This record gives sequence, structure tokens and C-alpha cells, in this order.
Amino acid sequence: MRGKSKVFVDTGGWYCVASEEDYHHEIGTLYYLDMLDEGAHLLTSDYVLDETITRLRYDFGHTIAKAFWQQIEKAQQKGFLTILWVDERVFRAAMDIFRKYDDQDFSFTDCTSFALAQEHKVDEVFTFDHHFLMFGLLIKPR
Repeated sequence: MRGKSKVFVDTGGWYCVASEEDYHHEIGTLYYLDMLDEGAHLLTSDYVLDETITRLRYDFGHTIAKAFWQQIEKAQQKGFLTILWVDERVFRAAMDIFRKYDDQDFSFTDCTSFALAQEHKVDEVFTFDHHFLMFGLLIKPR
């Protein structure tokens, strides 16, 4: 990753940074800070944020989930994060992926992320989810 790379951040990426208890917290946090230092532009989706906020809420409580959202808002305001919204077109593209890969256990949220990553020509995905690799996307850190 160099310069203005486009990096899609999946639930696992956000979660490992937000949760000190996560197995990937240390490596994920270092990678996240490196991305910011290198000037990467981060992309994520409303579906990914839904998953992340919900998981943080159930695992750690409302206060932690709310603090995470406040950090997302700050990242948007600073201009290094864009939230991509799943509209009908993206939903249909995700359903096409979901149908095509019926031999895989991709979640529908993953399929929306795959569709958005393709559409926005991301350079890599910050995740620990091997499904992105199976779909043909570059995942980091590895």
C-alpha cells in the first residue's frame, strides 16, 4: 500500500481496532495506523458498520458502540473515510454474487462488500475474513 490507496474496511478490521480483547487487536491496530500514516483512503459500508456497531453493543455495551460511531464520524469529517451506502443497485449486484457462489458460505453482508469493492476498485481489504480472498480480493494484514 502506497500513497492514496483505496482500502475497504470490513467488520473484522473495525472490530479488532475497537476491541482490545480481539485476537487481532495488536496487528490490526498497527496496520490501521500505518494506513492512516500512508494517506490511504478508507471505504466501508453501512452494512459493515451495522454489523460492527451491533457486535460492539452486544460484546461491550452501548457506551463502547457509541464511542466507535463517534470515531467513524470524526474520520469522515477529516476526509479519510467514506461510507458507501447499499442502494437497490448494489443490493441486486450482491444478490447476483450470493446466487453465483452458492457453494460458498458467504454472508449477504460480505456479498454487498464484494460488490462495493469491485465497483470502487479497491486496492485491498482490511479484514481477517478469508471469504474476501476466496472472492479474489487482496486482504491485509496477512
